Amino acid sequence: QVQLVESGGGLVQGGGSLRLSCAASGRTFSRYAMGWFRQAPGKEREFVAAITSGGSTNYADSVKGRFTISRDNAKNTVYLQMNTLKPEDTAVYYCTPMATMTIRFGSWGQGTQVTVSS
Repeated sequence: QVQLVESGGGLVQGGGSLRLSCAASGRTFSRYAMGWFRQAPGKEREFVAAITSGGSTNYADSVKGRFTISRDNAKNTVYLQMNTLKPEDTAVYYCTPMATMTIRFGSWGQGTQVTVSS
């Protein structure tokens, strides 16, 4: 089973940028599609972005053009570059293995908090 550790969250002003990282354990990381989800207070967890083992990507409409997902298979790490952040991006962000480009499987990491001030 893949173990996941997210990092890189923090407090940023609206319009700013952050880069999240997700370090995964296990020798099979490069075989999995990986994704990011987020959960805002009082809301359900929602899909943000996904990337296949070959580098194809998919994004939620709300982040398209502002966020970029990438991965480094040699480092067993997936990234989420977030630009032009908005207060509505405030949430705990989680990475996860993906069964398809929108459906996840397996366990969650502990998440990393992103707070965007207006």
